[in-house]
Amino acid sequence: MPQERDEEKHVKRMADLLRQGSTLTDLACPACASPLFKLKSGDLWCAKCEKKVIVVKEGEEPKITSFMVLETMEATLLMKIQEIQNKMQSEQNIEELQKLGKALSDLLENLEKLRKVKRF
Repeated sequence: MPQERDEEKHVKRMADLLRQGSTLTDLACPACASPLFKLKSGDLWCAKCEKKVIVVKEGEEPKITSFMVLETMEATLLMKIQEIQNKMQSEQNIEELQKLGKALSDLLENLEKLRKVKRF
């Protein structure tokens, strides 16, 4: 049954991406073969691996830049913020809500710092 739960989580993440305005592409993740989504930012995202995917055309050298790293970090932070928000909506335990609130606050603080760095 654990594999079934993982599959449910994967499908839920995919549905969340679609609700957030992402587009399902005809590309597959090179790591897990799951369909890739194009985020509003234009980045490709694997919902199963929860990672940005960079497409490199045959014969090209991949160009990893600090901008790409920052973009990946921002996408990760936004996904984690969404996950915590979803957990908070259904959580009833006050102590757990406090933990989630602290984690959310930390993520938002890191997102703000990251966006300041990106402006420079």
